[in-house]
Amino acid sequence: MSISHAPPRSSAPDISPKSASDLDLQPLVPTSSRRTRVPRWLRRTTGPVLLLVLWQLLSSTGSLPPDVLASPGRIAQVGGDMVADGSLPAAMGTSLQRVAAGLLFGLVVGTGLALLSGLFRIGEDLVDAPVQMLRTVPFVGLIPLFIIWFGIGEAPKVAIITLGVTFPLYLNVYAGIRGVDAQLIEAGESLGLSRWGLVRHVVLPGALPSAMTGLRYSLGIAWLALVFAEQVNADSGIGFLMVQARDFLRTDVIIVCLVVYAFLGLLADFIVRSLERLLLQWRPTFTGR
Repeated sequence: MSISHAPPRSSAPDISPKSASDLDLQPLVPTSSRRTRVPRWLRRTTGPVLLLVLWQLLSSTGSLPPDVLASPGRIAQVGGDMVADGSLPAAMGTSLQRVAAGLLFGLVVGTGLALLSGLFRIGEDLVDAPVQMLRTVPFVGLIPLFIIWFGIGEAPKVAIITLGVTFPLYLNVYAGIRGVDAQLIEAGESLGLSRWGLVRHVVLPGALPSAMTGLRYSLGIAWLALVFAEQVNADSGIGFLMVQARDFLRTDVIIVCLVVYAFLGLLADFIVRSLERLLLQWRPTFTGR
């Protein structure tokens, strides 16, 4: 008599694959790519708009007298009148020419000194110490000397802007050059790159992010230096309009000029940021969440 044994039942759970229709699949979306309900441009403009509304309310109720600070409506009216009579566009053109000239000279001097000091040890020994000494001297304090040296024309104004631009650009470019990873230099040498090849393909691209940061900072200093420069024996420019408005207690004209300064500075920063995104496409960065 034969006894047949039934195969033992397995206690393991059924792991047979299920069809895609039986599973509730949900795509995973990174947090950084999730869209918010409120557009970003609307969030960014909410703060300034609320500030303008509060400003107008304080002016309308008399809590903010016009001789202390003109209302936004009055400032907009005066700005339109200055554009219509051509005084504001002419002043903006003169100021832009001064900033462009000072920024150009500052770029050449600051970048040149940074390259000399960052790439060569003897250059660092000769250049870095004098530059560090001069940058601690407030450039505004040198205005009397510039007037004595260059007179009261355009030269001292451009010199003030040049001096203000040079030092932040020098510091950032120098730090960018010296911050390049030494292993990248060794890798370039192992690939047979010459000294100029290392500078061109390794050092300068590695220093470019710091250089762009220095350029943005230098632009801010350039507009700050322009404010001081155009109040020294100037007969044109936005600063000249501010001096005239100060003498006649015209707070509305002063605010219009300050708004123009802010707008031009914001426009310049936007141009540099666009250039930064174009030149630094190879560098992944954190954009916030």
